[in-house]
Amino acid sequence: MATGNVGNVVHGGTLIGCPHGGRALSAAAGGAGGADGVRIDGALVASTADPFTVIGCAHVVAGRPQPCTSVRWMPGAAADAVRADGVPVLLDTTAAMCFSAGLVPQGPPVVAFVDQGRQGVSSR
Repeated sequence: MATGNVGNVVHGGTLIGCPHGGRALSAAAGGAGGADGVRIDGALVASTADPFTVIGCAHVVAGRPQPCTSVRWMPGAAADAVRADGVPVLLDTTAAMCFSAGLVPQGPPVVAFVDQGRQGVSSR
């Protein structure tokens, strides 16, 4: 059984940043409250449909600010994707790239997990 889906599921308890110190936030998985969906340790699971915005990036090119503003995830083949409610979820091993406002690639995001106490997996 070969699969490319090895890794940890990205959820609202995951810290994601750009390579220049900015922080990537997903309104859907960020635990903004109230949204139904699949949860791990009480935090919503992030999917390929979730937009991620970067704040606080200090990247400068040739003396001009060129901050990261978004993260785009490139999930593996749809046929072997890990899914929740039919939508591919993000893994910490899912390929991704941070982009500037002008869609200039800025480098891959940095993914780290925060232990939120073991509450387990739940669904709506």
